[in-house]
Amino acid sequence: MIINLIFSSTRWIYSHLWFSDIVMVMFFVFVFNSILQRLTTKGPMIWPVLGILPTVALYAYNIYDRGGDVLIKNGGTIYFRGLCMSGTYGIVTSDPVKIEYMLKTNFNNFPKGKAYKERLYDFLGDGIFNADGDLWRMQRRVANSEMHSTRFMRLSMESVKTLVHGKLLKVLEAKKGCVIDLQDVLLRFTFENTCAVAFGVDTGCLDVELPETPFAKAFEKATIASLTRFLIPHFVWKPMRFFKLGSEKTLHEALKIVHGFCEKIVRERKMELLSSKEGINGSSRFDLLSRLILLEQDQKDVFFTDKMLQDFCISFILAGRDTSSVGLSWFFWLITKNRSVESRILDEIHDILRQREDTKKINNENITFTEEELNKMVYLHAAISESLRLYPPVSFDHKEPLEDDIFPDGTRVKKGARVVYCMYVMARMENLWGKDCREFMPERWIKDGKFVSQNQFKYAVFNAGPRLCVGKKFAYTQMKMVVASILLRYRLELVKDHVVCPKVNTTLYMKHGLLVTMEPREKIIY
Repeated sequence: MIINLIFSSTRWIYSHLWFSDIVMVMFFVFVFNSILQRLTTKGPMIWPVLGILPTVALYAYNIYDRGGDVLIKNGGTIYFRGLCMSGTYGIVTSDPVKIEYMLKTNFNNFPKGKAYKERLYDFLGDGIFNADGDLWRMQRRVANSEMHSTRFMRLSMESVKTLVHGKLLKVLEAKKGCVIDLQDVLLRFTFENTCAVAFGVDTGCLDVELPETPFAKAFEKATIASLTRFLIPHFVWKPMRFFKLGSEKTLHEALKIVHGFCEKIVRERKMELLSSKEGINGSSRFDLLSRLILLEQDQKDVFFTDKMLQDFCISFILAGRDTSSVGLSWFFWLITKNRSVESRILDEIHDILRQREDTKKINNENITFTEEELNKMVYLHAAISESLRLYPPVSFDHKEPLEDDIFPDGTRVKKGARVVYCMYVMARMENLWGKDCREFMPERWIKDGKFVSQNQFKYAVFNAGPRLCVGKKFAYTQMKMVVASILLRYRLELVKDHVVCPKVNTTLYMKHGLLVTMEPREKIIY
């Protein structure tokens, strides 16, 4: 009888229910949910089914600053949820305390995670940039040992000098007075340099004609297509990969070239080293690939398959290529907007050059800086650090906790959630950097004439904790050599009405490039 009553009631409801009634109920549920969120949850509106995506779409034209303002207004931490179908949820933070907890205090519970690794695996495999656990520790130990050795520092310094004077300055000389995309030129330079240090090869992409080389072009396409996976749900890009559609087709074709090139280099380098008359230990090669092959022969606890050698070197190229070129591009743009900083950098360079014993035979056309001279450029070091603070090449990163966790301030995070931390937003927080946080002020890094480092969890541009970038010194050396060499010889002028803004991606490219003209400076004889 009860069942019949329920059935009859249900039929009566359906027969008298209007579509407008359903809409009205859904509207009131939505309003109630919105009010509840305002009272109980920090951050932007989380919509039914669509999650945070409508809010992101609203800010898409200026996601960095508008989205950053939302984060700042909510105390530096907000919750988010993507499409319900995607299962993406977690928090976004710019709180140094939480960042230190993830990157140091409870480091083992916050790896890059499955979601990160699977998006980059086709490109980077198990390379150090994409690895976790024991595999990462082994590669980290090897990289740390090699990249801080006297041998590597000598090789990297010579490589930078050769490329700056043998190629970069020749390209700029050929293009002087013309409009050039400096971001593209710098991208070619850092790619050429990292390939030389990683593989010991010359790709030819920085020749005066700026040719399109197959490996360089394919590497760029693979980078962009791989990063696209972070911007769309996994249930979209995975079918695209299966059917080789759109960006996934581009990635598939680019990786055939990239991996084919790397396989060939590894195979030929092994044959070269093993067949050398002097033996593998007598080789004069000091690039990373050759050193890794040598280490595998000498140390029983180091094991690299050919595939791992490729993955390691590809990760090194990706890390060195994108970060340094993007950092340099934003630096030169800031210089065009802050001529007083440019003047101080030039004064410092001139003062250092006057300290040379024999100054009669040098002028600003034939100067090559030494490592010791670069180390004396304190203000330049500060200016580069300040530029990286405002425009960090990797503007955000994320972790995926292995187990449920609680941050020091009581914020809870569930196993498998995404915890995104934003370096770009941190630079614009007054409670971290003061009321002048949005200004380009190299002086904030100098005290009593000396460079003063900041807390690495407040300034996570080079990552922090156990994953602190092993190539940090290499990056500064490369950037200082490029900046000092260019500014000594040229004054940069931004093309009128050229729009400079960040591109929404995991690397902070300039969306429209950096269009400038290079005006030669008056020759100075010291």
